[in-house]
Amino acid sequence: MMIRQLGPTCLFLCAAVFNSGHVAVAAAPELQKDIAYDDDHPAQRLDVYLAKADQPTAAMVYIHGGGWRAGSKDRLPGWLATAVNEGWLSVVSIEYRFTDVAPHPAQVNDCVRAIQFVRSRAKEWNIDPRRIGVTGGSAGAHLSLWVALHDDAADASSPDPIARHSSRTTCAVSFAGPTDWSLLAEIEHKHPAYRQLLGYEPGTPAAEMSQAAKADVSPISFATSDDPPVLLVHGDNDVIVPLRHASKLHERLKSVGGTTELLVVKGANHGVAGAGKRVSQRAVAFVRKHLKIDQDGSE
Repeated sequence: MMIRQLGPTCLFLCAAVFNSGHVAVAAAPELQKDIAYDDDHPAQRLDVYLAKADQPTAAMVYIHGGGWRAGSKDRLPGWLATAVNEGWLSVVSIEYRFTDVAPHPAQVNDCVRAIQFVRSRAKEWNIDPRRIGVTGGSAGAHLSLWVALHDDAADASSPDPIARHSSRTTCAVSFAGPTDWSLLAEIEHKHPAYRQLLGYEPGTPAAEMSQAAKADVSPISFATSDDPPVLLVHGDNDVIVPLRHASKLHERLKSVGGTTELLVVKGANHGVAGAGKRVSQRAVAFVRKHLKIDQDGSE
C-alpha cells in the first residue's frame, strides 16, 4: 500500500479499515473496468465486480479513501471481495474527482451520479435496483454517508436519462468516516484534507471557513427519519478522525428516528487496526440483514 512512500498523509488516505486488508477479487465471475459514468473528467470511472447468480443480486457501491485527494478504486476490501466470490453480492468500485481537480461538491456529485448510473445499468448487470448499499473507509466513508443521508437526486424531468434514476441507497457502512465539520472548532483536526476539501489552505482557522460550506459537506446535516440504516465503525484511539464524528452522527440519527448502529473498536486507530475478523463479520451481517440476503445468498 506504499505507506512509507506516501508518508504521514496516508494515515488519512488509506482505504484499509481493518487488518484483513485489501485483496484483489481473484475468482469473480466477471469484472468490467473503467466504465465512464459521466464525461466531465477522466476520473469519472467505475469498476463492476459481478457475482454469478441466476437472480438479480444485491450490490454494494464501494468508495475508496484517500483524503479526497488520493487513493484508487482498483482494489476492494477483503469482506467485499469474499462476498463477490461467494456469489451473493455484486460490487461497484467508483473513482471520483480529487480536490486538486475541484473542491466539494465535486466529490459527492460524482458519487451520486455513479449510483444513478448503476441503477441505469441494473438490468444489464443483473443487479436488483431495490438493494444497493454503499460503503467506504475514511474519506470514502464520508462520501458514503453523505450520499446515504442526502435527499434523492432523481429528477424525473431531466433530459438526461441517468439523472432520472434514484440516488438513494438501501444501507450504508462507514469505517472511520468524518461526519460533522462543525467539530473542527471543538476538537483539534491537524490533517489538511478537511480544509482542502472545501478549497481552503491547510491551517485555515475553522472560524474563517464558510458556515454554509461546512454544513453542506457534513453528512450529519441531512439526517432524517427516512434515511437508510447506517453502521458506523470507529476506533476510540483515532486521532485523524476523532470518535466524536461517529458518536455524534449516531446520536443525531437516533434522535430523528433513524436506524443506526455504532461499533466502537477499543484501542483502534484510524485504520481500525486489530479489529480484523470481528469487524468484517459485523459488516457482513449488517449488509445481509438490510439487503435482505439469506445465509444461502438468496433474497
